[in-house]
Amino acid sequence: MGPAVPLTRRRSVLYMPGANERALAKARDLPADALILDLEDAVAPAAKRQARERVCAAVASGAYGTREVAIRVNAIGTEWHDDDVRGAAAAGPDGILVPKVASAQDVRDTERALEHADAPERTRIWAMLETPAAVVHAAEIAAASPRLAVLVMGTNDLASELFAELTPGRAPLLGSLSTCIVAARSAGAAIIDGVYNDLRDLAGFEAECRQGRELGFDGKTLIHPVQLEPCNRVFTPSETEVAHARRVVQAFAQAARAGAGVATLDGRLIENLHVRNAERALALAGHPTTTA
Repeated sequence: MGPAVPLTRRRSVLYMPGANERALAKARDLPADALILDLEDAVAPAAKRQARERVCAAVASGAYGTREVAIRVNAIGTEWHDDDVRGAAAAGPDGILVPKVASAQDVRDTERALEHADAPERTRIWAMLETPAAVVHAAEIAAASPRLAVLVMGTNDLASELFAELTPGRAPLLGSLSTCIVAARSAGAAIIDGVYNDLRDLAGFEAECRQGRELGFDGKTLIHPVQLEPCNRVFTPSETEVAHARRVVQAFAQAARAGAGVATLDGRLIENLHVRNAERALALAGHPTTTA
């Protein structure tokens, strides 16, 4: 069993275009768990430099409060990547999201670049898995650096490179998605599902959120604020689940105080693995863990 996944809420992770000053300001008040300020797909080549300056200034200002904020830089090998990393490192976001990561070496190169740019320790690497090579090497990517904290699926690009169709239920992608989830859990990293493209189809979006939760994703990347409410709702444990999780934690704590390594609840055995999952459910629901 790999190390425990950090209990950080990343149910909803919203992309915001770095070239749009109004969108960056609006993001301060949106109920997203995390924000990705985008310098890549959402920014035209001629606007890359200005977007970088705007995004880095927004992050450095502290205007997003305690919200987790990542900057998506342009891909390794592009003319903008090095300057993006240096600018982002100086701004000190919670994460730097690197697109098109295809190998462990890509992660190590990013780690060295952050160190050379004197990025603060809290600035972690977020790696996008969006190519067949990334899926094949997902386990090595996830374990490549202690600075890597989050894997993010890029399902649009992945489907394109696989020549697969993005069908309801995503059957053509399920093998790749599961492979990446296993890699993340093995390394103790978080993993976020890809985007849903049709903003008009909220029923389909909610169904895909439920599928992502069932598969084991920590949350989902979003392309518009209209997707926030259903995403947060689906990835938040229900009141019934929260109540059960509290009972699991409390029963195990009482057993531990009595010197027992296991407990029973409603006739069922409770072990450490059940407690870990219960604590995760409480964290996702925004409730503090209690052992009282």
